[in-house]
Amino acid sequence: MATNGSTANGATPRPATGIKVLIVGAGFGGLGAAIECHRQGHDVEIYEAFSELKQLGDIISFGPNAGRIFYRWADGEIARRMRALSIDLRKYGFNIHKYDTGEVVINQPTPEYSVEAPNFNGHRGELHEIVFSYARDVLGIPIHLGNKINTYFEDENESGIVLETGVKVTGDVVIAADGVRSRARKTVLGYEDKPKSSGYAVWRAWFPNHDMLADPLTAGFCMNGDTFNGWIGPDMHFLFSTIKNGSDCCWVLTHPDEHDIDESWSFPGKLSEVKEAIKDWDPMCTRIISKTPEERLVDWKLVYRDPLPTWVSPKARILLLGDSAHPFLPTSAQGATQALEDGVVIAVCLRRGGKANVPTSVRAHEKIRYERVRATQKTGESTRDMWHKTDWAKVKENPEIIQFPRQDWIFEFDAEKDAEDMYDGVVKGLSEG
Repeated sequence: MATNGSTANGATPRPATGIKVLIVGAGFGGLGAAIECHRQGHDVEIYEAFSELKQLGDIISFGPNAGRIFYRWADGEIARRMRALSIDLRKYGFNIHKYDTGEVVINQPTPEYSVEAPNFNGHRGELHEIVFSYARDVLGIPIHLGNKINTYFEDENESGIVLETGVKVTGDVVIAADGVRSRARKTVLGYEDKPKSSGYAVWRAWFPNHDMLADPLTAGFCMNGDTFNGWIGPDMHFLFSTIKNGSDCCWVLTHPDEHDIDESWSFPGKLSEVKEAIKDWDPMCTRIISKTPEERLVDWKLVYRDPLPTWVSPKARILLLGDSAHPFLPTSAQGATQALEDGVVIAVCLRRGGKANVPTSVRAHEKIRYERVRATQKTGESTRDMWHKTDWAKVKENPEIIQFPRQDWIFEFDAEKDAEDMYDGVVKGLSEG
């Protein structure tokens, strides 16, 4: 019998299911879903609009609930390679500063995570390249670059995509993992919904440490391994990291913003605007920002979408995944991780249901995922509000209240085990409901 994919740490083959899965989007969500579908025995292909994948972006975070997923690929090798490129804060921790005085209110230690469930904070492009190469070059998953999607379609027996070239591609299920502007949203919802401003934007930058080292007042950030510092203030927070033993620097500054985002949500940033926003803050913030080459600065509008009533199309053969279904605020530090969990769960559900029951499997996936995703999304808002509306008198009494939340119900979750445990009961509920 033909086999495909694997379980556990990549050792035990799964029988081929014969389920043809089309995935739109080759970001972390799409790649993760493709790799998990391969592990579970499905026949999977990816279609991506970009003609080439460049190492763009800055820092991205994956919690240990994602590390548990990565560790199951290639007997832990993918996780080991990603860890080598990620920040290591076991010695330094996270220094949380008061925005105006600069005083360190508390040092939040970085806990040790198990080898089987590591966390990753690294350059988005570098980590993406590892996952992309594993999917395409090691597993042999076809990834068709330069293929923009014109429309999605489905009937009772199949679903598919029509490319802008007019080529029609069909499968048993389509997973739309192509972000907040996915055209599949209209197919699923039955109407066009527009992105909204969240009321905030983030200036973001990633740059080498040359100018930081040249200034005695900032050199210390780059000469003592990896570091992580955050300045918390009224309606803003500034997070600064040094990574790869201090050789690279990155920072993000979340600030109020009401600009229209109909056309784009990412713009070149202006250092003068950043400096103006924090002119009354600890001078160290301005000093760090001044070391940033302006061409490395991006002003990224945080897109908000009303929670969708469903991620599943009417005939349940098209599924929204990751940001196309549920965009997260950066303060959750869980957006990419939850997209990975999505991929794990749909892959398990499709295998458990089999080729004859794809719509049921897709609906079961949504039932298994929906409430967990909603609850995790809310942590982004609660953390942002905790920092932006800090009562400093209370912090003085108990500095721990300003620490970044690390919640066991998020981090200790095993999406694959949960899907296996939940599937039969959820399907029974769907049949009765």
